[in-house]
Amino acid sequence: MFKGLRCKAASAIGVVVLCILAAACENRAASVTNTNANTNAGPAEPPKVSDFSAARAFEHMKIMCELGPRPSGSAAIGKAQDYIQNELKSYGLKVVEDPFPAKTPRGTLPMKNIIAELPGEKADLVLITGHYDTKRQAGFIGANDGASSTAAVLETARVLAKTRPEYTLWFVFFDGEEAVVEWEGTDNTYGSRRLVSRMQADGSLSRVRAMILYDMIGDKSLDLKRDAESSPWLVDSIWNTAKRIGAAKFFLANETAIEDDHVPFRNEGIAAVDLIDFNYGPNHEYWHTSQDTLDKVSGESVKIVGDVVLNSLPEIFKQLNNPRPNPQPRIPQ
Repeated sequence: MFKGLRCKAASAIGVVVLCILAAACENRAASVTNTNANTNAGPAEPPKVSDFSAARAFEHMKIMCELGPRPSGSAAIGKAQDYIQNELKSYGLKVVEDPFPAKTPRGTLPMKNIIAELPGEKADLVLITGHYDTKRQAGFIGANDGASSTAAVLETARVLAKTRPEYTLWFVFFDGEEAVVEWEGTDNTYGSRRLVSRMQADGSLSRVRAMILYDMIGDKSLDLKRDAESSPWLVDSIWNTAKRIGAAKFFLANETAIEDDHVPFRNEGIAAVDLIDFNYGPNHEYWHTSQDTLDKVSGESVKIVGDVVLNSLPEIFKQLNNPRPNPQPRIPQ
């Protein structure tokens, strides 16, 4: 993924710029390094403000990594799909599979989005999402890039499953976020584009009021920048919550621009936010390499972001009750 900066849609110049930007972030205030590669340690004393479990999040990441590389259409991703669905059902949630054929530069590949629904007081939807596939690359198990977002959505779903939220929630696991060959044109975000297209066809897209995307949030040295491609009011709601609950040092004031699974929704005028730590390892060197392994990630980091999202929902619901004219314009392709 280039996710905007994420060399998804990036040129060689873009990659160089990205590396420079990542290097400049090395002295970030929230950086915490753990020298024990075999422990699940992370940022010290994270705010404990919900039932979101760091241990459960780490276990989800561990199980995903033990499956090995999980590119779309592989036997391993089939096992990941089974695991995700079994977990969601164990929380008492209704689970829907959406298999679809994806036309890629390597031919047509079978892909599958997984959606769990939690009915709310209102029929309108807020989507809490992440991708679960890994880049098609030998030795790449995606502990952070793929497994951390899977863990975050699963644990958010578990915490909320016994509640009745104001808005109906969909917990969405996207397949095909990663490029099959190279992040350019339509070789990316297959699952999120599929969901938007499907909901347009059945008339349900108008029910979607907001979309929250988790991606690459497991880094032990957690620091998230504000995404310029996200809806400003939604970013503000989450960053203000981080400050309120004592997690501000992990949610930086700096801004970046990321191309990711939120873009297809933003292109349709739907409020969306991408929560991503695109600064993974020295000079971002762990990203999309065989170094993206379990010893680099922390359940505590996933919990910090999950806590902020869970505590942001009341404010987000409040904002959604105030109609917003003039949605942000379509993002240029």
